[in-house]
Amino acid sequence: MRKKAGPVIAALLLIIVIVLILIVGRKIEQYIPSEEVEDLNTYYSITSADDVAIVLNQELIDQKAKSMDGSVYVTYDMLHELNSRFYWDDNEQLLRYTTADASVTAYAGQTDYYIGNDVTKGSSQIVKIEGDTVYVSLDFAKNYTDLAYELFPEPYRIVMTTDWSSIHGQTTVKKDTQLRVKGGIKSPILAELDKGTEVSVLEAMDDWSKVSTADGIIGYVKNSKLTGGGDQAELSEPQLPPHSYEGETFTHNLMDGQVKLLWHQVTNQDANARIATVLANSKGVNVLSPTWFYLNDNDGNLADLGNRNYVDYCHSQGVKVWGLVSNLENSEVDSTYVLTHTSVRENLVNQIIAKALNYNLDGVNVDFEALSSDVGDAYIQFIRELSLKCDDNGLVLSVDNYVPSAYTKFYNREEQAYYADYLIVMAYDEHYAGSDEGSVASIGFVENGAKDTLAEGVPAEQLILGMPFYTRIWAETPKQEDGDSAEAASEDYVGYELSSEAVSMAEARTRIDANEAPINWLDDCGQNYAQYEKDGVTYKVWLEDAQSLEKKLQVVQDLNLAGGAFWKSGMETADVWDTIGTYIK
Repeated sequence: MRKKAGPVIAALLLIIVIVLILIVGRKIEQYIPSEEVEDLNTYYSITSADDVAIVLNQELIDQKAKSMDGSVYVTYDMLHELNSRFYWDDNEQLLRYTTADASVTAYAGQTDYYIGNDVTKGSSQIVKIEGDTVYVSLDFAKNYTDLAYELFPEPYRIVMTTDWSSIHGQTTVKKDTQLRVKGGIKSPILAELDKGTEVSVLEAMDDWSKVSTADGIIGYVKNSKLTGGGDQAELSEPQLPPHSYEGETFTHNLMDGQVKLLWHQVTNQDANARIATVLANSKGVNVLSPTWFYLNDNDGNLADLGNRNYVDYCHSQGVKVWGLVSNLENSEVDSTYVLTHTSVRENLVNQIIAKALNYNLDGVNVDFEALSSDVGDAYIQFIRELSLKCDDNGLVLSVDNYVPSAYTKFYNREEQAYYADYLIVMAYDEHYAGSDEGSVASIGFVENGAKDTLAEGVPAEQLILGMPFYTRIWAETPKQEDGDSAEAASEDYVGYELSSEAVSMAEARTRIDANEAPINWLDDCGQNYAQYEKDGVTYKVWLEDAQSLEKKLQVVQDLNLAGGAFWKSGMETADVWDTIGTYIK
């Protein structure tokens, strides 16, 4: 019996030994660093021979550049993200960049490019098109962009910097070690790091730190291998790559004092003959803006209601004239087409300048409204190109703008302010024909419009506050509905039809007085309010008058704005001019 037990015990002991060996082996295995080497093509997601990985501001990004004909190219979409001043015209296959004093143009497939009308020789194609993708030479782009980059081989990758504040402090490797994909000795090896290698510390953790090498490999190193180690690492100042971009210096043609602009709506030549009356009925106006020009066809040509005698008379009275250019009068014109075709846009710019010179204007006032967001880049490019021509000819460029909102952000008021001399925020039409009833320009709407425009990057010395001389009279006309109808029974049923009419200050007051309606001041609106009934219709009026205008003028004063603009001549009462003169000198 004992003889039979011996083999069993021996077998059990052998099993125990084997299990112990396996356990110990696994324990030992845990502490043996992996020697697996990560394929860098996989790490950088390189899928073709001309792919170039991009490490941007010490972060590996998904976008790829291309190596073509010995040069590095990035997609236009990426370039536009880095520098939105680059503009690509897909219709005419050209790239344009507008400096403070010249337009730079490069055509797809060409090595030469143009600065103004002067040809500059290039060594490689600036713009290449592959399928639906537009690529731009990075060497060309960096002439106009604050960036630096370095190209590394095997596999091809560029280390590019555009945000100098993103560069992290550096430390050195104090012992030969490995850079791994993740923190941990079992993670694959990205690179061997020799003692003394400098790395940027992107993130310090308890045992490992995320670092970047100078040649754009980002991974993890054990803290014990770094000088100082971990969050106590001895970091030197960030080493910024060399870059020589100096940026643009923009100047503006501003008036010596505040602007007091009056818009004069001109719909026919006969209206120009009334210029003496227009000026006589105003007081202290130093700029008049007649609505003379509007986009009249898809070739960029303008309708013209200008008159030289009008300008001469204004000049004799010490008043400057900024001719207004609009896109609203001819509904047959496709503003998007005009703005997105460079040759057509250039014709429009040239027409505007030709008209200004022909009539001896002092400036141009651009009023392009109701644009769609997909034309935003082209619209800004229009303002850039027009600004250069205005500057060359001594013309002031002012641009009318909506109050800021999410759906008007594409008007890019900050970029406009670099190129245009003045921006006018049209702080009215808070409520308009077709909207709910309410004020044309309550004080909160006006104040927020001005402050929000400043917050978008428009300097106060370039911002003019646009204010209304008109009032809307709102009419609630009862519906003639069957009281038992399904519509009348619904919870959101409104028992009247709402309509409105824009009238002058005097006309609004005449109607209120004729109906003996009491007038009450509304603090929240900064306006007088009246309500009355006539023939079963309820009328509501948020009055624009000298009292409401004073509240708006206080915004000009409080925010140190460049002045005020008023829509439109003939709709004001005489007393407003003394009020205006108190706040705008």
